[in-house]
Amino acid sequence: MADRPNDIRYTKTHEWLRIDDDVATIGVTDFAVEHLGDLVFVDLPDVGLDVKAGDSVAEVESVKAVGEVYSSVTGEVIEVNEDLSDDQSSLASDPFGAGWLFKVKVSGDTADGLMDLATYEEQLANEGEPS
Repeated sequence: MADRPNDIRYTKTHEWLRIDDDVATIGVTDFAVEHLGDLVFVDLPDVGLDVKAGDSVAEVESVKAVGEVYSSVTGEVIEVNEDLSDDQSSLASDPFGAGWLFKVKVSGDTADGLMDLATYEEQLANEGEPS
């Protein structure tokens, strides 16, 4: 497992969110990547797409499953991690850094239920992940 940062927020559906000024960087957690298994494809949103908090905007596909990725904020997608189109390995090796998925210029609501690290790890313990 990657070291989970304490300066970001987490969702119940295993996305993470880091906000700098009015730009939110969104990715999936190490827990999500581990449970998907061998990754084969990432379907990223189009730059310019308007999203609402809670919208499914991307997919991470593995040999055994497809994981939906939800936006934690309302706004406009301003950047996607094009490096993931050809090589998904950074999702596993650096999920909270180089493995980010997309960035949203925040213009509205933030999803309810964002968790700090301690709360997220408590949720994982309840789902059966050892701490």
